[in-house]
Amino acid sequence: MSEPENAKGPKVPPNYPPKTPPPPKRPVEAPRPSGEAEADTSALARPDDHRTATRDRVRMTVRNRRAASWTLPADRWAAGKAASRIVGAVRGWGYEHPDDESVRRSAELLVGAAVADGGKRISVHAADQDEMILIVVLSHRSGPAPDDDAFLTRVAAVSGTASCGSDAAEDGRRVWSLLDTRPRRAFGGAYAGRPGQD
Repeated sequence: MSEPENAKGPKVPPNYPPKTPPPPKRPVEAPRPSGEAEADTSALARPDDHRTATRDRVRMTVRNRRAASWTLPADRWAAGKAASRIVGAVRGWGYEHPDDESVRRSAELLVGAAVADGGKRISVHAADQDEMILIVVLSHRSGPAPDDDAFLTRVAAVSGTASCGSDAAEDGRRVWSLLDTRPRRAFGGAYAGRPGQD
């Protein structure tokens, strides 16, 4: 006689997906600080600590004046793009002087110098204060700054330039130009500003 067959039959895997576990519950929120904050003395430096003091790099900030800034790739089109944007910003602020060509020429020289430093990007900043327009371009390329005498002479020769300069830091070279927005008289080069501003 044969053995009795199993009444349940052979084991077959289920034809439905396994049950997924429920999502985890939100963690308990930490208590909010009360009005009286206690000083955390564990984070304060002690006299016997020999840690090196670190400080974030000081970034250029512009406050209490109109300003505009752009980050552009350091390619051969950067000078034209930046010059158009700066002229648009200066005219948007209501300045008629210096003329578009002077603003454009100053911006192109500054951007051209920053692009020549060989970085991947440049930062262009424009700001105004006391009837002056400041244009600053950062190259974001570390290394020694090139000889600036010929470059600064070209920037200073642009009509309306009151001042210009260049400096270098670990994060790249910064070149800048300060343009006067007051029109000049036809004779003698004195400013034709408001009464009493000669």
